[in-house]
Amino acid sequence: MDLHELRRNYDQQTLNPGNLRSDPIQQFREWFEHARATDSASWFEPNAMTMSTADQRGRVSSRILLLKAVSEEGFTFFSNYQSDKARQLVENNQASLLFFWPHVERQVRIEGTVVRTDAQTSDEYFAGRPRGSQIGAVVSRQSAILPSRDKLEADAADLEKQYADKLIPRPDFWGGYLLTPVRVEFWQGRPSRLHDRFLYTRDGDCWQVVRLSP
Repeated sequence: MDLHELRRNYDQQTLNPGNLRSDPIQQFREWFEHARATDSASWFEPNAMTMSTADQRGRVSSRILLLKAVSEEGFTFFSNYQSDKARQLVENNQASLLFFWPHVERQVRIEGTVVRTDAQTSDEYFAGRPRGSQIGAVVSRQSAILPSRDKLEADAADLEKQYADKLIPRPDFWGGYLLTPVRVEFWQGRPSRLHDRFLYTRDGDCWQVVRLSP
């Protein structure tokens, strides 16, 4: 398969120091809202992100997750605490998040430390999920070998019957994570691959910003 000619040019916008906020969280919020406001494709999820983790031996795994909150503390997402990613985070709590918004020719890369959120945060989010998603979170033994699709659907049906007309409690093995950033890079596509890149690095309570070569 020859992909040599598969390329596009980037020419929508520029990124200059004068356009940047001093805080990368604020800058992310602005870019996120812009990506969401200019979305014209029904399939697009601007909060979809690639999360990369590594175990203690340095083996890296990546997967798509959905960002569910942004605060001054960092970036919040939810997952199964018994999954492969959860086990890797126990061994190595450093992780990376990557957002790519091709329709606005922008990318944000975030590196930091991950910890579990408190139980209240997890409970509140779980309670607001669609019932089907709650059932899915309970019956899924994420990353474990599944004998058949029929088994999964039967377990979901059984749980639905068990909690008919009742609230489904959040299982202990499912909840939130918070990534506190230490490095955040904003990338703006430019013509001829001369892209604009700016890297924020945490320095105590402040952030240092530098331009990077494309």
